[in-house]
Amino acid sequence: MDRFFLTDLDGTLLKDDTSISENTIEIFKNAFEKGLIISYSTARSYISSKLATHQIPWKYPIILYNGALIFDPVEKVVIEGFWLNREIANSIIEVGKRQDLTPLLFCLDKQNNEHVLHERLKKRGDIEFYNSRKNDPRFKELEELICTEDYRTLIITYIGFYDELEPLRQYFEMKYKGRIHIHFMKDNYIEEHYFLEITNIKANKEDGLIAWCKLVGCKPSEVTVFGDNLNDLGMFSKAGKKVAVLNADPVIKEKSDKVIPSNEEDGVANYINNIAKKLL
Repeated sequence: MDRFFLTDLDGTLLKDDTSISENTIEIFKNAFEKGLIISYSTARSYISSKLATHQIPWKYPIILYNGALIFDPVEKVVIEGFWLNREIANSIIEVGKRQDLTPLLFCLDKQNNEHVLHERLKKRGDIEFYNSRKNDPRFKELEELICTEDYRTLIITYIGFYDELEPLRQYFEMKYKGRIHIHFMKDNYIEEHYFLEITNIKANKEDGLIAWCKLVGCKPSEVTVFGDNLNDLGMFSKAGKKVAVLNADPVIKEKSDKVIPSNEEDGVANYINNIAKKLL
């Protein structure tokens, strides 16, 4: 019987307006009571993902920042993290500035508090991203963005148009090959904008899945994963069962074992509910 489940959030579990239906909430509560082990793997931070999913009583480790951080949602502690080398981080920031592009620096301080460091936001994509997280205490404006010894870098994120970011992607991929992991994908919420995210080479959903399995006591081949976007390919490469929602990227659908109804139709929750119904 399937017992281990790991789902993406945006575009997969969450509806297009980032909400979760009452149906999904009740199904997950029931599934936990029946002993199913369910968690999520997301590009979001803990604060952001908690705001979107707080109605669900998560019990097991969660994968954040596309695999850069594994967090215990019960004890509220960092279990494991993969930090971007400080010298590389500052070089990546400097290269972007030469193209009039300044990223967001997602990091942890020495007390494991989350921060999003940035210079004054000028471009539409950055401003829309910030406005979608109004009153978020993580955001801190600096006169000059730099990664100091006080912080450990989780992700450097550039938000912009494809033609702006693709040359950066190519440059970073060539210069730091084998030393960084790059996520480059179209954003679900900001029209015509893309996210270029640079992390530690092990900060990805594939290695995140492997680490999560060790923590919950299973093998990747025993896990069912759900996804919709290209950053979910790492999970799909290792999991025993790969499930795509109907609204998923065509590449994700092609790599999946099954396509289920969309995020707007509670596809993930209803799939899990069918499993839970078989349990006494």
